[in-house]
Amino acid sequence: MSPRSYRMGQRQAEVDETRARIVAAARAHLAETGGVSLDAVARRADVARATVYYQFGSKAGLLEAVCDALAEQGGMARLAEAFTQADPWAAVDRFVEVMGGFWAVDRVCTRRLRALAALDEEVGRVIADRDARRREGAAVLAGRLPDAPADAGRLLFVLTAFETYDALAAEAAGAVGGGADLAVATPAVTRLVRAALGGPVDGS
Repeated sequence: MSPRSYRMGQRQAEVDETRARIVAAARAHLAETGGVSLDAVARRADVARATVYYQFGSKAGLLEAVCDALAEQGGMARLAEAFTQADPWAAVDRFVEVMGGFWAVDRVCTRRLRALAALDEEVGRVIADRDARRREGAAVLAGRLPDAPADAGRLLFVLTAFETYDALAAEAAGAVGGGADLAVATPAVTRLVRAALGGPVDGS
């Protein structure tokens, strides 16, 4: 490796580390405060505000990066498996499972982010774009189901929303005492989806 290539690789590693630190700072700030302040994120990440703009371009760009980080950590790449399942109900089950794992990654941050989307138009656009992709995927999978109701795609979209898993996990926590990881809601969501869309309710 030439000295120039080594320096370029080192520089890229430094850029990647800075970017990851800013994203982590944004997640922590959002979870703690329920808001997104670029000045506060920059201070938390120990970088200049201009660095945040240089890396992400805008608050929306930073939030896109936060969503991408959550998706990567939550295994959203596995969502492709749902669309390669030969059995349509197995495909829906995998969709429910992967969404449950994704929503469970950072429950507090996700809750804050989605609440902020209702108040901040810029945040709302970021979340709406993400939801639109899930809506499209739900429609494709629901369209493969035999004898499904006409609104099966919409039902699958609603039942795989963060709010559904979050509410069911809260109920589970109340039943057993203490906290409950959001992923525990996945079996209940699977049962709800199968019942709503006319599938076998025993998971077979």
